[in-house]
Amino acid sequence: MKVEEVTRCQIQEWYPKFKSVSIKTIIHQLPESFVSYLLQDSGPFLLPTSVLGEDALPNRIRPQFPCLQAEDYHPWDEEDDDDGNGDGQLEENQESTPPSFPELELKVKESIEALGGSVIPKLNWSAPKDAAWISTSGTLKCTSFSEVVLLLKSSDSVVHDLCHAFDSCEDKLDDKPAKFYLALRKWYAGMRPEMEFRCFVCGESLVGISQRDVTVFYPALLEVKKKIGAIIYSFFEDNLAGKFGSDNYVFDVYVTKDGRVKVLDFNPWGAFTLPLLFSWDELGGNSGGQKIVSDNTFEFRIIESKCGVRPGLKTAVPYDYIDTSAGSGWDEFLRRADDETTKQ
Repeated sequence: MKVEEVTRCQIQEWYPKFKSVSIKTIIHQLPESFVSYLLQDSGPFLLPTSVLGEDALPNRIRPQFPCLQAEDYHPWDEEDDDDGNGDGQLEENQESTPPSFPELELKVKESIEALGGSVIPKLNWSAPKDAAWISTSGTLKCTSFSEVVLLLKSSDSVVHDLCHAFDSCEDKLDDKPAKFYLALRKWYAGMRPEMEFRCFVCGESLVGISQRDVTVFYPALLEVKKKIGAIIYSFFEDNLAGKFGSDNYVFDVYVTKDGRVKVLDFNPWGAFTLPLLFSWDELGGNSGGQKIVSDNTFEFRIIESKCGVRPGLKTAVPYDYIDTSAGSGWDEFLRRADDETTKQ
């Protein structure tokens, strides 16, 4: 894999070209001070101080202690400390002042308003999906700067963008891109996860489509599989074929109720991109190679029964970065699941 192939998948690179067939997005370059803040892994977890009157932590996730009365509270400096470290700890806490990013906060606030009041944040390549658990809604929906920062600061996917984006590139000179960007994408209520699909392009031909959420069996997909496949193929031919710039790449789409297709993301071929219901060998290997099917045809795979459901990974590790390589524990588990499905 080449650096240029990974670079091409950054949202600030592809969105201007394909914005007419994607979801509305506003992109801001991040100041170096904010990037450094995201990478800080020592000291207390401090959200930035708001200059626009917002709480650093929204009230809906701020813990409340109504039972704690004033007479029950005693400042640390009034308590006995057998180790004699009380004063030192207090001084250290006093020195930990929250950072402030007024210009970025104002831009984010204006963008959220322009996009209807709710957004999904994303860096150059990755959305902080692995941090959704920290949100009270369990989603990536953000309505304020503090919520955006909380998700970014809590995400391992974001760290991957900041530090390891080019790890799989044979010609890499640097570990990270020169600039980082924050993409704020319009939040749409009622989007159905079963209508998200990952599409694989090899040698500039669409060779495979996979159900994106492989942790659930959606019976309704069985009835519309053929129709959806035709819709996605026509969309690819009309809007993406020969226009992205790479011979081999992956793109994610969402199919609306009225049959329109929206591009959600582009991903590099191989490396940290999961092939989902395929294997990279089937698709043509990590270097492109022999395609799974001939030109002008493709294979469309969905979960066709409850037996075919893949394990849900409710961990802090992003699903796309789990080791499913040959010989790994997950590889063995998935092979057994496939064998069991075949038998039944």
